[in-house]
Amino acid sequence: MVGRPLEETEVVERAKRGDARAYEELVQTYQGLAFRTAYLVVGNAADAEDAAQEAFVKAYRALGRFRSGEPFRPWLLKIVANEARNRRRSAGRRDALALRAAAAESSGEAAPSPETAALDAERRRVLLAAVETLPDEQRLVVTCRYFLDLSEEETAAVLDVPRGTVKSRASRALDRLRETYG
Repeated sequence: MVGRPLEETEVVERAKRGDARAYEELVQTYQGLAFRTAYLVVGNAADAEDAAQEAFVKAYRALGRFRSGEPFRPWLLKIVANEARNRRRSAGRRDALALRAAAAESSGEAAPSPETAALDAERRRVLLAAVETLPDEQRLVVTCRYFLDLSEEETAAVLDVPRGTVKSRASRALDRLRETYG
């Protein structure tokens, strides 16, 4: 059928066969998520852009090793996260992680009062500061699960750890955040 959107598996298979337009479609689909993932690891926009771009290049070169039928998103995000971690390690940075608040109000709701907006901003700042104090392993699980809204399976694939490890790290991180943040 002409004009119907292709299933992701079809697009991935076309890209594996060398179709540059198919890979471009995958890049367009995942570039925002790849940037956010890299940003959560490296903590600044310039390094995140570089890491995401390099990850897409590495993913393209590794497409032949991608297992057909497997979900593409976790595979790609694992490459992105690894590239971002490598950049962070090689640069020797231990900067505080700056997370963007992506809580946009729906267009039908009234705008919050200045007092509410100020309180929300302060709560967000305190919570993000608490997240920044978590050990890297726990912080990455929290950011994948709750800021990127990845499933446990996807988080496990991105971080290259078993699903049980994701659960235990998330549990420990949330316990620690409850203590810190209240």
